[in-house]
Amino acid sequence: MNEQRPFQNVTFPSAGREAHGYLARPESGSGPGVIVIQEWWGLVDHIRDVTDRLAAEGFVALAPDLYGGRVAHDGAEAARIMRDLPEEEGARLLAGAVDYLLSLPEVTSSTVGAIGFCMGGGFVLQLAAQQGERVSAAVPFYGVGQGVPNDFSGVRAAVQGHYGEHDRGYPAAEARKQAEQIRRESGAEVEFFFYDAGHAFANDSNPQGNYRPEAAKLAWSRAVQFLKDKVR
Repeated sequence: MNEQRPFQNVTFPSAGREAHGYLARPESGSGPGVIVIQEWWGLVDHIRDVTDRLAAEGFVALAPDLYGGRVAHDGAEAARIMRDLPEEEGARLLAGAVDYLLSLPEVTSSTVGAIGFCMGGGFVLQLAAQQGERVSAAVPFYGVGQGVPNDFSGVRAAVQGHYGEHDRGYPAAEARKQAEQIRRESGAEVEFFFYDAGHAFANDSNPQGNYRPEAAKLAWSRAVQFLKDKVR
């Protein structure tokens, strides 16, 4: 996959320091911009693969490294590293990633989309609330963690969420309440989909073994079409 499309590890200024990320471009060389936000495991191969898959769909996709090169190998380690990331620092780093992505000449859109998973799904909503009009599409997959904002009034993006009916970490009832809160506080277009699956059902490399291929395929197709429709 990587041999067919341009990709590179990049650095960019963010939150008063130098940040790192993984950037993938489509074969055409240009396209709309999408931020990909990692799970609590870090910038692992699965997130790079998601970034590559978005490039294959025509996007210029950037996955910022929120952990500064650290990756987790089990749930306990992931929880510790996630706790070490202050919510404010993560939000500032992602703001710098938006600045960087929109500055690239190959990015054809005036806004970005954002897609994220688990902790990254929470930070997708944080980024949309923080960046307002600059984020036109927000796609949280089972968004949990300290990244979830308390106030969604700044959201201007259309929101499409993907959640498991059997998610023990973030129950579907809570996700439905969140969808209503986003809709009520922001007035944004909000649609959450629910699947016969548990947490992290879209991660085919998840060490916790929750991957559900059919649900993952359906959620991915919906997410890609949504990003194509909304990011301009």
